[in-house]
Amino acid sequence: MFKKNSNGLRLFPGLMLVIFMLSLAGCQTIPTLPAVNLGEPGWNIRQGQAVWRNKKDAPEIAGELLVAVNPDGRSFVQFTKTPLPFIVAETTSNSWQIHFVPNNKTYSAHGHAPAQLPWLHLTECLAGKPPPKKWQWERLDAGGFRLQNPSSGEMIEGYLNP
Repeated sequence: MFKKNSNGLRLFPGLMLVIFMLSLAGCQTIPTLPAVNLGEPGWNIRQGQAVWRNKKDAPEIAGELLVAVNPDGRSFVQFTKTPLPFIVAETTSNSWQIHFVPNNKTYSAHGHAPAQLPWLHLTECLAGKPPPKKWQWERLDAGGFRLQNPSSGEMIEGYLNP
């Protein structure tokens, strides 16, 4: 199955060592952020509805939206397609985390959230900050909003109750 080199040694152990060393140098993510307790003092919680399309020609997914911000710099966004959360996004003053529940994938890192993850920027846009580059933010009637990337076709549109 594995070729032998001129010394008759199998290449498999050497290949495994190279793969192991490369995995140590790979991207690192921070440990999972601690669970958010929205019952703690300071959280401003709003709920509403949203529609999300993750790319051009993709179907729109409608669901419930929960947005919470804390004066200490934390934010929490949950998009739920009843009965389960679909996306859970969290930020702190110096880190971020997003969990795509259907795929059971979680991504996190230190620093500012990447522009290609709009759920992590939703609270900033709602607070009046400009969206990331390539994204457009629009306030709609009756408390509505739209965050969209015209080039990728991704879009979050919704409203929050006061």
